[in-house]
Amino acid sequence: MFGFFKRKMREIKSPVDGQTVALESVKDDVFSQKMVGDGIAVIPMSEIFAAPIDGVIERIFPTNHAYTIRSDRDLTVMVHIGLDTVALEGKGFERLANEGDRVSCGDPVIKADLAYLKEYAKDMITPIVISEDSDVKKIEKKYAIVKAGDTIMEVM
Repeated sequence: MFGFFKRKMREIKSPVDGQTVALESVKDDVFSQKMVGDGIAVIPMSEIFAAPIDGVIERIFPTNHAYTIRSDRDLTVMVHIGLDTVALEGKGFERLANEGDRVSCGDPVIKADLAYLKEYAKDMITPIVISEDSDVKKIEKKYAIVKAGDTIMEVM
């Protein structure tokens, strides 16, 4: 009778093929200390980074190294490709979508030149972070080798 008050489980999908690891293992305190929110990280093995949820692209950084997508309800997810990649000033990244675009989970957002980034970036590990302003009470994380579109987190 009161099932309409029950929180709905929402899935966050991997934006890229790779290996998921704990956010705490990221060698950047902003992420490992969860200063911008909780989540998971992926060591990418493919060049296309996609939308991890359905929603609107809220922001793509001018250097194309990170983007956020906001769901229609109460969830904002940031994908940050590599560490210290902002210092590359956009080299190695190609924007495939734009701020304000409505995207479905799996739609391509950024193409990254992995060979270039592996040579010049500090690390290719890619944090996927649920922003602190999201309405999330619980996060279940899945650690595995994943394909883009596989579920990596379930949130309530």
